[in-house]
Order: sequence, then structure tokens, then C-alpha cells
Amino acid sequence: MRRCVPSALVRVAAATLFATGSIDAEAQQSPRVYRIGFVTTTSPGTGSIEPFRQGLKDAGYIEGKNVVLEARFASGRLELLPELVGELVRRRVDVLVVSSTRTALAAKSATSTIPIVFASVFDPVAAGIVPSLARPGGNITGTAMAVGGDYGGKWVELLKEAVPDMSRAAVLWNAANPSSAQSAQAIQAAARTLSVRLDLFDARDAASLEKALDAIASSRAQGVIIAPDPYFNASRSRIVRFASSRRLPAVYFFRSFADAGGLMAYGANNAESIRAAARYVDKILKGAKPADLPVEQPTRFELVINLKTAKALGLKIPQSLLVRADQIIE
Repeated sequence: MRRCVPSALVRVAAATLFATGSIDAEAQQSPRVYRIGFVTTTSPGTGSIEPFRQGLKDAGYIEGKNVVLEARFASGRLELLPELVGELVRRRVDVLVVSSTRTALAAKSATSTIPIVFASVFDPVAAGIVPSLARPGGNITGTAMAVGGDYGGKWVELLKEAVPDMSRAAVLWNAANPSSAQSAQAIQAAARTLSVRLDLFDARDAASLEKALDAIASSRAQGVIIAPDPYFNASRSRIVRFASSRRLPAVYFFRSFADAGGLMAYGANNAESIRAAARYVDKILKGAKPADLPVEQPTRFELVINLKTAKALGLKIPQSLLVRADQIIE
């Protein structure tokens, strides 16, 4: 006997099936929202995270729509790095992005499973972050600012060219930082070649920085070289003010120092290194493994000269140096 189903029940069942199918389709079409952690030694207002944000945008990510960016700033307090990194590891971010050698080492110690992308690291192999640039292995890769310390010798050459009668210079460095120590060796080698006597002043925190600056002020240095260190980068305003107040020509490792009033900066573009980290994040989110992504090295170094500062110091920069500058701040 044929059974009849009331038309009302058919309409209800069809409506339910249609609604369920719509929900499933909508769920399948909704993009996944990735959670990205970002840790830096600098302060929130310095703009250090903006190149990474732009890199994400260029790769098609929109904050609040398909990506959430959780940023942590040490504001120069490097002792906070393990805590800041650990907090993001506990939150199980999809990728952890870290800026500076110290931050990368803290991240490497904190997790062996969450993908880590580093930026603004001078020599990740010398620092013990990765065993090889071509095959970083493990869960970590990123962008390097330089490999090897030879660029440190360039700072001596540039400062000597700007101050031809310089026979004695001070070097601000962090003996505990592999990148800073490696640079110091190259600086010393170049100084011997150019007959420049060096005095090295070690600093790694607020107290030792002030002590070192006082010692430099009391020395007979005719110029200052600032070796790479995340604490120096976070304290760049203080260091630039010091050099200006003592009328000391100085050369730095990031262009941000020249932007802040420093005389000269020579090195890879820090903003580009951070922006490139976003490209690595994109590859990882699309399935690539950090171990298979070679560490990216800079393709060029830029020289930035602040002519306003030179004039304030009563220093005439030779034309031979000006024509080699990638940017002149007037």
C-alpha cells in the first residue's frame, strides 16, 4: 500500500535540509583566522612592527579577517624576552615571529614545535640559532641582516673617511652578544690597518650603558662605532643624544639611528628584513616547513648620512663619501 506524506512535512524537511546545507557551505567558505605572535626588543611606538604588518598585507592577509596579530614589546628590557615568548607559546600561535638574536634564542628555547620566523638577526649560524643557512632544520628559519663580521670593518673605514684626522675611536659593544663580539673583531682588524687606536666599552643593560657612555666621554676618542645589539637598538635615542652632546661623530648599524639624528649608518635594511619575515609566514601557513626554507641573506647594504648632524658637529663630509650614500638626510 502506498504511503502518502503530508505536503507540509515535505516542505519542513526540505527547508531543514536547505538550511543545513547553507550552514555547511558557509562554514566551508569561511577563511581560517591564523594567530601570529610577534616579539621585539623595542617599544610599541617605534614602528618596528609596521614593516611586518605591511608584509602581511602584501601577501593578502587582513588583520581581524584572516589573521590576528599578537605583538609583545620588551621596550629594551631584554630580561623580559623569555616571559613574552613563553606567553605566546602558551597561547599556541600558528607562527611565532621574533626580531633580534636574543629574541630568536629565547624562542628556540621555548618551543620545538611552533614554527619560528626570525628577522633582524645578524649571523644566525654564529649565534647558534640554526646550524646552516641552506638547511636551517628544526622549526626555525628567517632573514639574516649579515653573515660574517666583515661589515664591521666598513664602519671604521667610513668613520675614518668622514674624520680623516681620527687616530682614536671608541667602540660600544656587548661582549655577551655573539653578533656584537664578531663585529668587534672585524672593527679591530680594520682599525689596525688604518692606524686607528680603539678603546672598547662593554654594555648590556641600562646601568652598564650609562657607565660605558661616561667612560667614552672621559676618553680621548674622536669618534664612536656602535656595534650591533638589540639593547643598543632599543636605546638608540639615548645613544644618539649622547654622541650629539659630546660632539662625537658616530657610525651605527641601522638606518633608524641616522633617522634619529645619528651621523651615519651602514648595514642591511632592517625594515626589509622584518617585511621579508611576513613572506616566510605566508609560506609556512600554506604548508611549507621551516626546516625546508633557507635563511634569506641581504642582497645589499645601504649607507645613510645625516648632513644636518654633520653640520651641527662642524664636520664637512667629503664629496667622495656623499656620492656613495644611498640616502642623505638634509
